[in-house]
Amino acid sequence: MKKRWGVEKAAALLAVSVAWIAFVLTPAAEVCAAQPYKVGAVFSVSGRASFLGDPEKKTVLMLQEQINKQGGINGHPLEVVIYDDEGDSTKCALAVRKLIMQDKVCAIVGPSLSGLSLAVLPEAQKHKVPMVSCAASYKIVTKNPETGEQWKWIFKTPQSDSMAVEAIYTHMKKHGISKIAILSVTTGFGASGRGELLRLAPKYGITVVADEKYGPKDTDMTAQLTKIKGHAPQAIVNWSIGPTQVVVLRNWKALGMNNIPMYQSHGFGSGENIKLAAGAAEGVYCPLGACVVADALPADHPQKKVATAYAAAYKAKYGTPISTFGGHAWDAFSLVVKALDAVGCDCTRIRDTLENIKGFVGQHGVFNFSPKDHNGLTMKDAFQMMVVKNGCWKVTQ
Repeated sequence: MKKRWGVEKAAALLAVSVAWIAFVLTPAAEVCAAQPYKVGAVFSVSGRASFLGDPEKKTVLMLQEQINKQGGINGHPLEVVIYDDEGDSTKCALAVRKLIMQDKVCAIVGPSLSGLSLAVLPEAQKHKVPMVSCAASYKIVTKNPETGEQWKWIFKTPQSDSMAVEAIYTHMKKHGISKIAILSVTTGFGASGRGELLRLAPKYGITVVADEKYGPKDTDMTAQLTKIKGHAPQAIVNWSIGPTQVVVLRNWKALGMNNIPMYQSHGFGSGENIKLAAGAAEGVYCPLGACVVADALPADHPQKKVATAYAAAYKAKYGTPISTFGGHAWDAFSLVVKALDAVGCDCTRIRDTLENIKGFVGQHGVFNFSPKDHNGLTMKDAFQMMVVKNGCWKVTQ
């Protein structure tokens, strides 16, 4: 009996030893094949900026589904952890900390808003987790405007407000406009855009004759527009996002000022804004990324293929057209996926890979990152100047 037990015990130990040797000799990629790559996302899905965060969330979930159906990334399923900051800076900060400390994500996509991105970038910097913002302000990536020094761990995909201003001013100069008025919302996005409008005006021979502001919850800008009318500008630039853009247009039309050309920031990039304006958006100019006008792009346009595919997939899945904001998330998430595919879930190597990506064809341009440029876009490649005609976007010169 003892002899039999000894034989059985020896056999069991031998089996364990064989299993252990097999485990040790198995390549690491096979052992970890089932482990997911975790990517975090913080969007303003609800609240005052839901028109930004909702399409961003939907876009990321759609891409996650597509990638996992194709086998994931190098055998690793892709897991996206999304939090809704509701447009609130405190909730956004808590969400970012949770993604870093609790969820242990490889990278973070978002936030949706410039102000929130600026508020949480120190957290990503501190913990050395790459963050790809979906907001526009150049300050999100630029630590020192004078030297061009970039925040090491922060990237962004929307075209910078400075690029949008230059696109607008280039169009104005082409059409002989040199005397303008500015309207801007008192948020991080509005303040940054206003600053660039004022800073770049002399470069284009433009004089700002009126500079009016309004709050993000204001519902009537008649007073500001009436003051502007008294200065007789050749054009007006409104810098905001969301419902206030529509309010400005309705007031502008009601005051009979639509004989003065109106330009909107690139934050106007949603067909829903045109519908809500109920005819008041007709004739409005706006610089937009290619994804919003995929059908209008020439066949040889470098973004035609990706923009058309994204628009079709989104419409098929959600039953609604894409917006420029979902395109920002498409670019940010796709860039992170590209880095994961190249180097795996290693924060430092992901950051280094992002910083050196060249020729990435996205929804808002062809991205070429560098240590001195964590946005990777140029005005020439990032924008199409659009005008609203018959309730639709049309390319204009």
